[in-house]
Amino acid sequence: MSEISAEQVAHLAGLARIALSPEEIETLTTELGQIMTAVEKVSEVATPDVPPTSHPIPLENVYRDDVIGDDVLTVEEALSGAPESDGSRFVVSAILGEEQ
Repeated sequence: MSEISAEQVAHLAGLARIALSPEEIETLTTELGQIMTAVEKVSEVATPDVPPTSHPIPLENVYRDDVIGDDVLTVEEALSGAPESDGSRFVVSAILGEEQ
């Protein structure tokens, strides 16, 4: 079993420019040790014939056909509630100092 020492935690904190109190170093030493033990347990059962996965059940996107329906807004209806339009499009003011 790999163990992590308080000196290693303090060294890593220094590299990351994180100021840790002695109590925080002690707590993190224990927590990182537990994490390393858990990773070692997973590594013991991980074999080449078991592919790594992010989810135990495969995910798949659910899509539907893009079909024009009967209840479609006209351009005029879509633009009727817009604060500003040019007759066929929404007009949106420039942001972040961009010129129009």
